[in-house]
Amino acid sequence: MWNQFNVKDYAGMIAETIHIPGHQGKTIRAYYSKPLQKENCPGLVLIPHMPGWDEFCREAARRFTEHGYQVLCPNIYEDYGDGTPTEVSSRVREAGGVHDDSVMEDCAGALNFLRNQTQSNGKVGVIGMCSGGRHTFLAACTVDGFDAAVDCWGGGVAPEPEEATEANPVAPITYAEKLSCPLIGIFGNEDHHPTPEEVDRLETALKKYNKEFEFYRYDGAGHGIWYYDKPMFRQQQAMDSFNKVLAFLDRYLK
Repeated sequence: MWNQFNVKDYAGMIAETIHIPGHQGKTIRAYYSKPLQKENCPGLVLIPHMPGWDEFCREAARRFTEHGYQVLCPNIYEDYGDGTPTEVSSRVREAGGVHDDSVMEDCAGALNFLRNQTQSNGKVGVIGMCSGGRHTFLAACTVDGFDAAVDCWGGGVAPEPEEATEANPVAPITYAEKLSCPLIGIFGNEDHHPTPEEVDRLETALKKYNKEFEFYRYDGAGHGIWYYDKPMFRQQQAMDSFNKVLAFLDRYLK
């Protein structure tokens, strides 16, 4: 839980950009943070959101590493060139979005990397916010090997049929029966993507297939409640949900 460490305990980490095998056999960059002097360490794949492979993702990776996780955040936008996160994500939007197949292959590469580290305890989870939340649900259903999944306000998981695109041809909810690990969802009741109705559809599908999941829906909150750099940040809801996510990950990965 947040701020519950013993002050006598050693604290140390390393964080760096590395290269891993990604989609179509390509080498992609990934941001990797891991605790120092720690064995039996669970892994966590952090999927970037549409604002890009950005500073928030890197800070989020280090934040989970503070709580004992080795975290790998793959650059799912590798094919769209270099530049600032804003410049790259703008090119992604102009191209119609990154293709789901590409992201799933990058997630599989990140999962394999984490599981094969000498300090790994063999368990790996996946987490994402916004579009990364959508990709998280898709990965938990279609990529073999994840042990827990965290969907933070992922829009487009249970969309209307007309929302399909070339990059996102299949609604992730279609794969609900294949969800292969426990899932936690964090949502704001004032969000417009996903709307409460979309979350209802997802919950109904998961119940239909007797999946293990827990959803938390926050009043007074919309999209992106963890984004402290934006007006959508909600301190109380953010900290409550972050602690719930930590407890969930600890339960299934540690």
